[in-house]
Amino acid sequence: MSIMSNMNFGSRCGRKTLVVAISLMIAGLANAQSTSGSIFGQVPASAGEVVVVKSTSGLTRNALVDASGHYSINNLPVSSYDVTLQRAGKKVAQRSDVSIRVGSGSNVSFTESDISSASAKNLASVTVSANRLPIIDVTSTDSRSVITAEELAVLPLGRSTQAIALLAPGAVAGSSHFTGPLGTGLVAFGGSSVTENAYYINGMNVTDPLNGLGGIDLPYGSIEQVQTLTGGYSAAYGRSDGGVINQVGKRGTNQWHFGGQILWTPKWAKANPENIYFPPAAGNSAGDIYSYQHDNKTWTAVESAYLGGPIIKDKLFFFGSVEGSKSSGSGVSPASSTATQDNYHYIDPKWYAKLDWNINENNILEFTDASNKHQFGGNSYAYDYQTHEKGDFVSENAPFKTSAQMWIAKYTGYITDNLTVTAQFGKQVTDYYTQLPNSFNPDLAALYGSNLQNPKYSGGGGGITNTQNVYSSTNPAHQTRGANYRLDVTYKIGSHTITAGIDNQRTQDVDDGSVIPTNAGYAWAYNKMPNGVTDIVAGAVGATGIYPGGADGYYVSKYVFSSSATVRVEQHAQYLEDAWQVNDRLLLKLGLRNDQFTNYNNNNQAYIRETKPQWAPRLGASWDVNGDSSLKIYANAGRYYLAMPTSVALRGANGSLYSDIYYTYTGIDPTTGYPTGLTPVDTANGPGVAYSGNGEDGTPPDPHTVTSKSLKAEYQDEYVAGFDRQFNKTWVFGAKATLRRLKNAIDDTCQGDVFAAQATAEGLDPSNVRGCYFINPGRAADILVPDGNGGYGEMHVSGEALGLPHLKRSYYALNLYLEHPFDGKFWGRIDYTFSRSYGNSEGQVKSDTGQDGIAATIDWDYPQIMEYANGRLPNDRTHQLKAFGSWTINPQWTLSANISIASGSPTSCYGLYGPDQTAPNYGNGSYHWCNGVPVPAGSAGDLPWQHIISINGAYRPAFAGHKLAFNIDIYNVLNEQNTTTISQTNDSNYKLVEAMETPRYIRFGVTYDF
Repeated sequence: MSIMSNMNFGSRCGRKTLVVAISLMIAGLANAQSTSGSIFGQVPASAGEVVVVKSTSGLTRNALVDASGHYSINNLPVSSYDVTLQRAGKKVAQRSDVSIRVGSGSNVSFTESDISSASAKNLASVTVSANRLPIIDVTSTDSRSVITAEELAVLPLGRSTQAIALLAPGAVAGSSHFTGPLGTGLVAFGGSSVTENAYYINGMNVTDPLNGLGGIDLPYGSIEQVQTLTGGYSAAYGRSDGGVINQVGKRGTNQWHFGGQILWTPKWAKANPENIYFPPAAGNSAGDIYSYQHDNKTWTAVESAYLGGPIIKDKLFFFGSVEGSKSSGSGVSPASSTATQDNYHYIDPKWYAKLDWNINENNILEFTDASNKHQFGGNSYAYDYQTHEKGDFVSENAPFKTSAQMWIAKYTGYITDNLTVTAQFGKQVTDYYTQLPNSFNPDLAALYGSNLQNPKYSGGGGGITNTQNVYSSTNPAHQTRGANYRLDVTYKIGSHTITAGIDNQRTQDVDDGSVIPTNAGYAWAYNKMPNGVTDIVAGAVGATGIYPGGADGYYVSKYVFSSSATVRVEQHAQYLEDAWQVNDRLLLKLGLRNDQFTNYNNNNQAYIRETKPQWAPRLGASWDVNGDSSLKIYANAGRYYLAMPTSVALRGANGSLYSDIYYTYTGIDPTTGYPTGLTPVDTANGPGVAYSGNGEDGTPPDPHTVTSKSLKAEYQDEYVAGFDRQFNKTWVFGAKATLRRLKNAIDDTCQGDVFAAQATAEGLDPSNVRGCYFINPGRAADILVPDGNGGYGEMHVSGEALGLPHLKRSYYALNLYLEHPFDGKFWGRIDYTFSRSYGNSEGQVKSDTGQDGIAATIDWDYPQIMEYANGRLPNDRTHQLKAFGSWTINPQWTLSANISIASGSPTSCYGLYGPDQTAPNYGNGSYHWCNGVPVPAGSAGDLPWQHIISINGAYRPAFAGHKLAFNIDIYNVLNEQNTTTISQTNDSNYKLVEAMETPRYIRFGVTYDF
């Protein structure tokens, strides 16, 4: 296990020279390939020496030993190798089972005593463990963790790459509001939002193309290594200002292996979830049960199998695996007269296949294919909150299935000892299918906000609901298609190793969008103002008090939305990096990346075009202080650009419709939950006429008028400095400081009145001004306005006129760690991280309110929304302590643990605006004011600390040759169920619990490996 310190394990070299330092430098360059590593070392100098490495998959490479006794072989696929020293064509020493880690090098050195010992044993292998001695990798300047298949086999973790990535220092679990399209949880790195990461499989970017919410996962048993980059990564990586999760899949070897695993988590092995109660803000209902959770349980079963080996020995290899996961359970809706119990199931199959062809010693061809599916189905039944009994069938839940598949073809050519070329091409296709359930009633409108109904008519509590559980419907033909191709060239010349490449990606989002599928085409949305005299939307939608039933601020709206489009994004990048060994102790990495992004609308017209050079320097330095790899001081600085994903076009650049018709009401139908006694509320468009607060009235916008002409891409600057220190043969400790600053972002602002006024001032027609534009928050905007004759006028809107503050998101952290590499018995690591994430923007999403519309949250829409927005951000965790590792008691018994302790996230209070509690643009829940008092972001109290302890025990009996294993995992041993998410809107649900820690559960497993 290696995290942050990037340690490698092998024999220690005694003295260092410039030549060996250059070898070390080359070893560290494998990072650029994202799936490879290197082997280097020192031997007693002698004429005619050659070092030969041969992998378990038959690949053979060799390197001449120079006059100083040093050698290096880079760009080796991740595998296990035999390393042989030859003199005059004869083997004189050998080390076996040397493992390399992705992006790192393994030091394999020989001494005269090794050679003498091998000779005495007639060249029997001098077998060493790659973990025998920790050597700090003085060639790296980034921040990474690498977890291997052997470590994954024993650690008590969730079966996803996100769960693995959470082991990295500074990584925090994403909000429960968000999940990826394939059903996985998400992770945030270094103060960034959950949509700002990049996900890779065998060198290909497999990030969710719609919103950046996760990526494709390998079957757990197919993972060879997972590399998590949390900062300082090379110019070869881009399209992320969060972190990079890089999965390297297994490959076939010269021996056939097969195996399987069964995992089972029964309902009876799960602790009962705690119930949720109405918060103090609920008034008379405070303390009453809101949601009965006690019996909400699931069972889960996972079956997996793998097979790998040689099709042609030393030439052609195959590895394949399948994994099937199914879970089934039930959950009860919040208390109401029409409460339901949902019985549901999820099916999540995965598969992975890899072919490796060693054409010859200098040419390798690889092919990877992988797939994930996520499928849901279920039924709703009546539920009696008095007896806690399930009743009659009510309806079928809308089934859905998301299916993602990718493939990659990759060529590696070792053209000369100094020149390596890799070329890669791959495709990814994802299908999103949601089916209307058989029980769908097209004549019944859905209800929003039933808990905000006037209790005079609803009876209080959760309000009156109905059986409609389909709120929107998507096109069953919805699909994304992506293509990625890249070329990387590495050339060594003197003390410089130069790597250059191109990295291009195209993504198309086909038939995306959603509508309300009922015959009426609308839903009823209940809401409440604090009183009857405050406008629902200041100056646009009137107050309720002058209408029947509206004296206390209660109202309802007829809500309509619709969007549909086929859009695409083109991304191109070029990079150049020089690893320069200045002297025997100082290494500089000088990189430069240029990213270009273009977003296209439904008519294949560009509406965001960032094709001018966007230079992203990546600079790193590593100082081997003592010259023996016992103390490394390192630093790096870099800039990271991020494009807008495809989904941005749906609302921002196409004809989406989001509107409301507002009413007061004097009753509620007890069967349908519909409002009765309706009276239209006056709006800027007239009473009973639809009003769209942000101008989304269904009219397709002119792509020239969607964004500011001076729009620049999102980017972040990062600075890292740290040290790693080995203080004896078995322990390493270190520290690292990180500073990140988001310098620019893209979001929409909807100040139509400001834009219209500026148009008038510049002699342009204000009626041709749009309601919303994409801008760089805090900066001036240059907007094109149609002149009515087929041309455009241009207006300049200053930052002062927009009234928005400068964008701010800063993150600083100090990480301290202590690590014990595996010594045949024990390995472990402890991390403590102190950090702060603060500013006035989390990034592309809003975790505290669950808004996942990229560049379309309510932030920056109006100046009033950004007042008091500066503060601690939702992904802030001031203190984090992580510890994990395993202890091999004997060949039969292994114990392991994973501990995560973290302070709670900050919360906010969103209410109406100002001391008079008005709604100048949007309604309640939009402003950093509550009860007429400003509440700065993140200042409404912290959620509780989390203390998650999980343990694993494994038994591999000797009678089965240690090939059969029985496992027990206990997650959340303490059964802590502290709150992780609350409602932060200042209404009767303020501080209502929305999510808690997962209760304790036990997972049983049986594994067989042959």
